[in-house]
Amino acid sequence: MDQLVNFIIRPPRADYSPDDDLLEQEFMLKGRWFQRKDLEVVNSQGKKLQCSHYIPAVIPEGTALPCVIYCHGNSGCRADASEAAIILLPSNITVFTLDFSGSGLSEGEHVTLGWNEKEDLKAVVNYLRTDRNISCIALWGRSMGAVTSLMYGAEDPSIAGMVLDSPFSNLVDLMMELVDTYKYPLPKFTVKLAIQHMRKIVKKKAGFDIMDLDTIQVAKRCFVPALFGHATEDDFILPHHSDKICEAYVGDKNIIKFDGDHNSPRPQFYFDSITIFFHNVLNPPDVPDDHYFLTPHGSLGQVPSGTATEGRADRTEVLDSGPFSSSASTATPPNGRNGRMLTPTSDDGEYVEYSFDSVSDMPYTEEDEDRMLMQAILESLKDLDKSNTKNTQSAVSDVASKENSVAPDVVALETDASSISVRGADAPGKDVAACNSVTKTSSVQSADRCTVNDAVSANVSGASESNGSTQVINGKSGSAESQKPIQNPNGEDGTRATLVVQKSRTGSLIDGLTQKWGSFFKNND
Repeated sequence: MDQLVNFIIRPPRADYSPDDDLLEQEFMLKGRWFQRKDLEVVNSQGKKLQCSHYIPAVIPEGTALPCVIYCHGNSGCRADASEAAIILLPSNITVFTLDFSGSGLSEGEHVTLGWNEKEDLKAVVNYLRTDRNISCIALWGRSMGAVTSLMYGAEDPSIAGMVLDSPFSNLVDLMMELVDTYKYPLPKFTVKLAIQHMRKIVKKKAGFDIMDLDTIQVAKRCFVPALFGHATEDDFILPHHSDKICEAYVGDKNIIKFDGDHNSPRPQFYFDSITIFFHNVLNPPDVPDDHYFLTPHGSLGQVPSGTATEGRADRTEVLDSGPFSSSASTATPPNGRNGRMLTPTSDDGEYVEYSFDSVSDMPYTEEDEDRMLMQAILESLKDLDKSNTKNTQSAVSDVASKENSVAPDVVALETDASSISVRGADAPGKDVAACNSVTKTSSVQSADRCTVNDAVSANVSGASESNGSTQVINGKSGSAESQKPIQNPNGEDGTRATLVVQKSRTGSLIDGLTQKWGSFFKNND
């Protein structure tokens, strides 16, 4: 019996280290610096609650930001709020999280599955009400935290909104359902007798009545806008619990079902729905452009060399543990503390630089990223055009002389986002190929004769072979339109050619671009 009682009031306590398991004291997220403030809040019973508040490193003067209080589940802790912080902070919504009494590192011996936890939540709300930088407050709870949020929301109508993930409708009904999942179910009357005995023990030890944990009755008097969420394969708190609460709820409501079980990671579309919900109920202020990269001292944080100038900054993302994790290295902002941000893994000289005229130019969609990548490629090819034009002309002339053909009058490089064309005045009907290999010392050597027919298109590639080369290929195009002879200024027919550019490993164009723009593609994987 004691084991069953402890299952309710003394589940395993989360053991974690704030230095290792929480977000950094200072970290960069989507181009802005944020900080974690650790503090203690004392509840009505005099117990100290360990809390953390994630806020922007610099808050514009006279601006108050909304706050979402994240309420963890049974056997959880404030470390569970990291994903909530990563989702909401870029939208100018601060995130406050705590260890409920009896959980995590907070004081207290027993857990009450929401009954006393709502008093902890009340103490936190009262603390935030005294902060001039906080405007309105919303709640986000999971499992026990969802029940806590619902019970408190019924008492405080000033709460702007609530996200309730997997709440139970009635504790006694939940206990009966869990007994039914045992391999050898007990008779109903035996279970009811056991629950009555447990009720007395719990009331004596933890000071609350398990019969009072009926959230359906609470839902009938709660008017705070609510978004319910529940996993369809949850076999601990079955989905019908959320259905019953939502049906009885008298305030504005919506419910989302998704694949997974009680403890599985939530899907991205669910997080997107939560972000939209909090935007609607909290109306956070817009982020000023001049607050990107600002530290608490108002200066720019450390960014990769050559990627930030006056009025311009590359978009840098840092994500911590969880489903949004991304490789990050330690960076030191001017205030001397350690922060986290993405930095290049190699020397910046290998990269093609791209700068922004304003923060609004930063890419936020796949289309923006593709467009900016193509522009970066074009910028790099300008230098490549100048350095290789002379070598290309020499190679074409050398091979053309060996073939006893007419030397090219003009060799022009036409740069496109996806191809490079070389046009010459070779006599029609001849297929000529010039192979110009580039060694590690960048010297150009004459190549033997090689023939290539039916060249269709050209792609810029730098990662397929370890020894790079520059090839100029003259041949007939595979399309009907490109099969027509090309007239040069002298009226002679020419053929469309393809230039495939590859460089050595140390100067690989695509490798450099991939590393330079890696932070843009992390979130889209």
